[in-house]
Amino acid sequence: MAYSLTVVLLSGAIATGKTTLARSLGQMAGVQHVSTSGLLSATAGRELSRSELQQAGTSARLQAGGWISEAVRQAASNAAPADVVVVDAVRTLEQVSDLRTTAAGQWRILHVHLRGNAGDLAARHDAGSRRERGTSWEQAMRASTEAAVASLEAEADVVADTTVADPAELAVRVLARIDRTWRSSGHYADVLVGGQWGSEGKGHLAFFLAPEYDLLVRTGAPNAGHKICGRNGRVYTHRQLPSGTTATDSLLLLGAGAVIDIGILLREIGDCQVQPGRLAVDLAALIIEDRDIAAETALKSAIGSTGTGGGAAQARRITQRGIPGAIRQAKDIEELQPYVRETAEVLEQARRRGGRVLLEGTQGTGLSIVHGTYPHVTSRDTTATSVLAESGVPPQMLRRVVVALRAYPIRVGGPSGPMGREISWETVARRSGLDGAAVKASELGSVSGNQRRVAEFSWAQLRESARLNGATDLALTFADYLDARNRRARRYSQLTAQTTEFIAEMETVAQAPVSLISTGFDERGPIDRRHW
Repeated sequence: MAYSLTVVLLSGAIATGKTTLARSLGQMAGVQHVSTSGLLSATAGRELSRSELQQAGTSARLQAGGWISEAVRQAASNAAPADVVVVDAVRTLEQVSDLRTTAAGQWRILHVHLRGNAGDLAARHDAGSRRERGTSWEQAMRASTEAAVASLEAEADVVADTTVADPAELAVRVLARIDRTWRSSGHYADVLVGGQWGSEGKGHLAFFLAPEYDLLVRTGAPNAGHKICGRNGRVYTHRQLPSGTTATDSLLLLGAGAVIDIGILLREIGDCQVQPGRLAVDLAALIIEDRDIAAETALKSAIGSTGTGGGAAQARRITQRGIPGAIRQAKDIEELQPYVRETAEVLEQARRRGGRVLLEGTQGTGLSIVHGTYPHVTSRDTTATSVLAESGVPPQMLRRVVVALRAYPIRVGGPSGPMGREISWETVARRSGLDGAAVKASELGSVSGNQRRVAEFSWAQLRESARLNGATDLALTFADYLDARNRRARRYSQLTAQTTEFIAEMETVAQAPVSLISTGFDERGPIDRRHW
């Protein structure tokens, strides 16, 4: 299922206007307000002064975020019909981290940090009703509970200066990041595809996006490995199931165009503890046989194939039509029967409910057997329209097409075909300031395990991929390869100038916004600039 709740975390120094913002949000939308000072006062049985609140906040239990998470749960249960909870306020990195961990897969977290000119904040505090007699803003800010507040700015999703900002104007900016109008147009399906030769980080992006959707769909064969960094930093590579499988409890679907290795699929089902009622595998999904894997042995040395048998299975489906027993489909496999069903019915149910569907493409546009650099291609078309066809989603239901591109494109190791101006990993490391050995160690094929090849970013390829896929949005991945300092970026304004110039050029060439920016492989996910 999609996120059940949006939790807005407010942080900032004394007198930056956190409570005013929370009230403004409440006036403009249905929100539940969790006041941490109110919680502490309720525990004490009386309204505590600021100094008493600051003293209480020094305890180890209150420095952590468990008590706030419990209050959010309570607010959520009382919310009718609100689906937004505003926490006023968080004061430590540990609280933010605990809340993000608790929220994983069920709540959307939006951390808003407020700042302002010290002189103006002091004047605002000294004129305010909550000022304690004889205590100035500077004195109040010396409390240990306020010492960590400034460090929250670097971790926030949104930072706003309230020195001159009108509360209502700021509330509008926050609400714009909460209000996702999904159902107004009737379009319910979004597609994520690769714009280069695969390994663009689609798994990382799909895992991040997954909790916003009711149904996660994947087609293709197990020759594409999508790596995710799950909860608590657990790394896992999906080859059959959608990459958001462990990010949420949404329904899962493998379409009629899926090509299945039974052993790999059953292993992933077990690893991810997927119950039969959650996964739908189309009756017509094709099964890879041992002879298909054997048939692709020569392709490993000829075109750098992964040799996983998907292409040979596809070829048999075409050339052996009408021959009894020539191919097997999911409906013929006993072990898959708990999961096999008419996926058209699952998709139709999602449409009737107003559900949201994420279609996860595999490999990249440059590997398309139709549009790629033949013969160094895969066995199917890899563009957005083919993902729709293989899944059984009609084109008129399409809402967004997100095309993912690496800062430096890669191809699998070996004779895998042309890729423009090829360079070395040492060159990438030198330009970015990253450790060369660490970069090379991380750039091994998810399936083949071979060292990947790397090339300069191709603007021509960007434009063609945007055109072929009908890109409404772009996702830039491996932005840390442009500059190692980007790994510390949590929002767009923290990216280096070189990176923002690169992004601006991408948007100009593709005529589409760069809506997601991945700066590293961690559970926090990419920088989110979407307006949908």
